[in-house]
Amino acid sequence: MIDLHLHSRASDGSLTPTELVQLAATRGVQLLALTDHDCLAGLPEAQTAAQTAGIRFVTGVEISTTWQHKTLHVIGLNVDPGNGELNVGLAHLQAARGIRAAEIGRRLSVHGIQGAYAGAQRLAVNGNVTRTHFAQWLCDSQHAGTPPKAFQRFLARGKPGYVATIWAGLEESIGWIHAAGGQAVLAHPLRYAMTRSWLIKALTAFKQAGGDGLEVICGGDNRDNIATATHYASRFELAASVGSDFHNPATPWNQPGIEASLPGNLTPVWAFF
Repeated sequence: MIDLHLHSRASDGSLTPTELVQLAATRGVQLLALTDHDCLAGLPEAQTAAQTAGIRFVTGVEISTTWQHKTLHVIGLNVDPGNGELNVGLAHLQAARGIRAAEIGRRLSVHGIQGAYAGAQRLAVNGNVTRTHFAQWLCDSQHAGTPPKAFQRFLARGKPGYVATIWAGLEESIGWIHAAGGQAVLAHPLRYAMTRSWLIKALTAFKQAGGDGLEVICGGDNRDNIATATHYASRFELAASVGSDFHNPATPWNQPGIEASLPGNLTPVWAFF
């Protein structure tokens, strides 16, 4: 059981790093990476918890990336948390997140929803306010029934609280990961609402920018998606990664732990750790 894509309360997950590792341990996970959004703050706690639980721990981060006006998520695995270049880059992204959060709150206020920004801040840890915190607050304040409905009604593109954001460039984010000694993996490649031709363009750009791996199995994927991602990993000569993209125990389709049964023609990204 392996999981190289997990989120804690240091970004937009619902569990502390310790709670997350403990849950993963109960599910038999043996190799784990914490990959919070643009944030390394949870790594020390998670590493200590993993040592206690006897789980092999990999330092990680999920970097928000802009390519061709589209948002991609690039996971950095086995990175040095003390690397200056990576930390400076993530600090810029955290600043952009802060600006976005304030603007989301302002736009929701104009739409008649007061207190959203302050409410999202109360739910966030380390000041890392994400859209997930806004979605949770919208549910808690009875503006929406569930977080997915909150996104659909208020936070998705074209909705009152949507704010377009320019994140790190593709070469830039991969450069930070490599400077920190890590491997760059494109997360959940089939979840970007792209046509096949656009996805091929994105994978081409990722490979040319120095990308190392592709998330072949992600929590909730069906066999067809896994087969398609496997094809792309082979075609673009990318190492294969697996991860649940876990955020919350209430979502049974992406709980921690993936049975990493990869096709024999793929090289697992953990072979490089």
